Amino acid sequence: MGAPTPVAPAITLLFAGGGTGGHLFPALAIAHELRALDPGARCVFVCSRRPIDARILSAAAEPFTPIPAQPFGLRPRVLARFVWNWGASVRASRTILRQERARAPAAVVSMGGFAAAPVVQAARAEGLPVALINLDAVPGKANRWIARHARLLLSAADAPSVPASWARLRPIVRASASPNADASECRRRLGLDPGRPTLLITGGSQGATTINRAVIEVFRRDPGPFTGWQALHQCGDADRDDLSRAYEAARIPARVVPFIERMGDAWGAADLAIGRAGAGTVGEVWASSVPCVFLPYPFHTDGHQARNARPLVDAGGAILCRDSVDPARTADDLAPALAPLLTDPNRRARMRASLRALGPADGAADAARRLLGLTRGDETHPHRARC
Repeated sequence: MGAPTPVAPAITLLFAGGGTGGHLFPALAIAHELRALDPGARCVFVCSRRPIDARILSAAAEPFTPIPAQPFGLRPRVLARFVWNWGASVRASRTILRQERARAPAAVVSMGGFAAAPVVQAARAEGLPVALINLDAVPGKANRWIARHARLLLSAADAPSVPASWARLRPIVRASASPNADASECRRRLGLDPGRPTLLITGGSQGATTINRAVIEVFRRDPGPFTGWQALHQCGDADRDDLSRAYEAARIPARVVPFIERMGDAWGAADLAIGRAGAGTVGEVWASSVPCVFLPYPFHTDGHQARNARPLVDAGGAILCRDSVDPARTADDLAPALAPLLTDPNRRARMRASLRALGPADGAADAARRLLGLTRGDETHPHRARC
């Protein structure tokens, strides 16, 4: 017998990021594709201590370690919390990286945001390679800093504000957020009427109070366009009782829930959606081809959510409205945008066709291939750019 073929050592990818589902869901999508390409790959998550992180990663049965990272800000209390927790976060991250590197060759995959920055700092100190996955059309402060220290730079947003030298990806969408059955079956799984057209409303993984209250105002003014429809509304931890009463008063059958675990079924059930324009939601709209009215988060100074949505709006598959924070003013914009979409199935069909024409949302598989190249030393000419 010949000598056994040597087995290549396993690799470890440490995904750094958290604080919202927008950072974690794309990481889960990439981890899934990595394991499909290399079943020996180990994926570990370093996240924030916010409850949403533990909720998402526990549900996905992924190993994770939270660190005490805090967002950066110039207000005295915010800055003090950031400084106080920075050192502890870096030290905790270095311990994690050393433990993982002792098991197998390792690299850090930054998904951006405040929870990623101290992990990248730790990777610099430990000499581990770093890859940055930029998700938004306007790279944030953390990503611009991380980019200076990353060997591989990938962007799931193709926008003028993203450096041209960052390799482009299509949207990154986890498989569980893509429909795997027809609309009737998806509705049945969610406890909805399988025969009714369905409006999906989501403010992201934590809900959106300003969207919730604007929707209540739209119903109060004129529930007529919603006749024959039902709603699936992810509201977060607030406003559930008020929303339930508003749907009942408007005689609109609805399921109002704090969080939707089965987003693939939610998108599969939907004929129309209202949502934020975070990279995750935009990617899921792209992947599911559900016409959407986007209400970008109103408190970002760089307006990156509106820019995230722009390719879908320009393609004719979505509409952009303004969240004015005040429910009445938001409803002034939202109600006239919604009414023709609710009452004109042909228009919705055209919008759905426009979204399908964008192509597959397969950025997770592309990112996984490139990350394996990084860990195996194939990325000899890293994508870098000044930021």
